[in-house]
Amino acid sequence: MIDEAVRRLESAAAERRPCAPVRDLLGREDVAAAYAVQRELTARRLAGGAVVTGRKIGLTAPAVQRQLGVDQPDFGILFADMDVSGVAGRVPVSRLLQPKVEAEIAFVLGADLDADGLDAAAVRSAVAYAAPALEIVDSRVADWDITITDTVADNASSGLYVLGAERLPLGAFEPRETTMRMYADDVLVSEGDGAACLGDPLNALAWLARTAREYGDPLRAGQVVLSGALGPMAVVAPGVTVRAEISGLGTVTAAFTDSADPARPTASA
Repeated sequence: MIDEAVRRLESAAAERRPCAPVRDLLGREDVAAAYAVQRELTARRLAGGAVVTGRKIGLTAPAVQRQLGVDQPDFGILFADMDVSGVAGRVPVSRLLQPKVEAEIAFVLGADLDADGLDAAAVRSAVAYAAPALEIVDSRVADWDITITDTVADNASSGLYVLGAERLPLGAFEPRETTMRMYADDVLVSEGDGAACLGDPLNALAWLARTAREYGDPLRAGQVVLSGALGPMAVVAPGVTVRAEISGLGTVTAAFTDSADPARPTASA
């Protein structure tokens, strides 16, 4: 069943055609099996030359959990070709299937998080700096008809991400106290705050650090960790420019284009 779920999701990404949910193969609540699928898909990408840049945390905001009908966080793998920050925030919608966008905090680690008994102080001290971020989530499952097993197996419904230019150490701002407003072509489409992310984005990072270690693949220095949404996700379309303002941290902008520029680096779903 795991092999069949891998084939289904891999084919959907390769053929650019959303597939049926994989919960018929894995069950609705077998998270361990779903992560087994995710690990196999990751191994195949690594074998093809992909490079891991970090992790994303998903389903941390109650509003997003309500949108997707789940009740716990998850995580996925970030790859180098998912980072479109270096192309002036241009997001090639043609590389995605069903994109939506979330405003988040990106933590960049200055130290490994692989020790026993990771507490709040250890997690905080491991962060080199934070940056405002947009995560462009995507689903290989048709119509976003997902349960927790569907999204976990599908690399936590990952797509692309954009990091803003600001870089601040945690001593310069408090993630829990930030407020977020996200605009699409200057129309407010989402708002929230740091407390919407598991009570504190650093709580989300601590959860991921412990969970990743339990799965035998701890977080490492230099990796980027996307905190999870600070408010509801929003649907996007080509031609739209999205801007997120995160108080105390800065602004991040992404322009959604209807085709990839062959002169620039591109990213895959």
